[in-house]
Amino acid sequence: MRIYLDNAATTPLDPEVFSAMTPYLLNHFGNPSSHHAQGRQAKSAIEDSRAAIASLLNALPEEIIFTSGGTEADNTAILSAVYGQGIDHVITTRFEHHAVLHTLIALQAQGKIKISFIEHDEQGNLDLEHLAFLLQTHGRSLVSVMHANNEVGNLNDIETIGRICQTYNALFHSDTVQTMGHHRFDLQKLNIHFLAASAHKFHGPKGVGFVYVRKGVKTTQLIHGGGQEGKLRAGTENIPGIVGLAKALQLAYQYLDEHQHHIQKLKQYTIERLLADVPGITFNGNSAIAHKSLYTVLNASFAVEGYAQNLLQRLDEQHISVSGGSACSTGASSHVLSALDAPTNRQHIRFSFSKFNTQNEIDQVMQILTQLYQSIAA
Repeated sequence: MRIYLDNAATTPLDPEVFSAMTPYLLNHFGNPSSHHAQGRQAKSAIEDSRAAIASLLNALPEEIIFTSGGTEADNTAILSAVYGQGIDHVITTRFEHHAVLHTLIALQAQGKIKISFIEHDEQGNLDLEHLAFLLQTHGRSLVSVMHANNEVGNLNDIETIGRICQTYNALFHSDTVQTMGHHRFDLQKLNIHFLAASAHKFHGPKGVGFVYVRKGVKTTQLIHGGGQEGKLRAGTENIPGIVGLAKALQLAYQYLDEHQHHIQKLKQYTIERLLADVPGITFNGNSAIAHKSLYTVLNASFAVEGYAQNLLQRLDEQHISVSGGSACSTGASSHVLSALDAPTNRQHIRFSFSKFNTQNEIDQVMQILTQLYQSIAA
């Protein structure tokens, strides 16, 4: 039986989420733009889901715009700032997901914006004094900083960043794809103008997410056509996906403390076993520091020179699913590890955990990993 430890890439669908979605896959199939009873039923499911998500985040329902996932949500936020708010300067980090970085680079190539990067130390901790300096020395800017990094798990202090942005009248966008459903958000206490999330990172379905846009901030349409999502995002809505997204977030919030405690224990146990069983093991970024990293992500560095792919491949052959970094960058070197100057002669593996993982699975992985490591290093 396969052991799955790549939950930062995607999580298995929660059976309760599937049960909530099933009626909208089989029976309640009406188009929410239709005016008959079946259409009204579908439209009600959307708005009930929107209200449920907004309530959990302490936001207004109209501030939640459903998207196809985190990438579209990030793009909507950035393009809205540039085209809707007239922003021509964006401050970001070298650790952002490509949904952010590639969008910004494309805009810069088109002459629409200039990009500044916040300085950081060797662990990836951001220099917030440098952020303040950049805001002082440029006109009104967009600050785009993720809440937690998807490869090494570094947590950023978005509360403090929000306050700094408020001081300098900057817009603030945060990619929370890795932390939504794993941390609680009170959007009335955070100075955030845009926030991106994706259901499949917290046991919801793929192909659905949302962008939070604070009331009063003008958005820009990426997709034109009908008048769906308050004329902000055209296209017939993914009703089962939206229902599943809301159910997944409700379940995540309901059991968040319990699941966090369980997963944090698994992560700490994995760290202890790696330190005890694997010579020369180190950890990238703040990955192994509990209060500075996301509890679902651990990025380990193995001293296995000359075997760039073997360890990952052999773990896969032993029915263990892990990754070397972002699933969205398969086949490419990690820009996150490059920004950290991680050594290229070591094998870097991301273990990412969920509520469904067990200590017995970790024991099995460590047994196999130790054997494989010894055989490769020999």
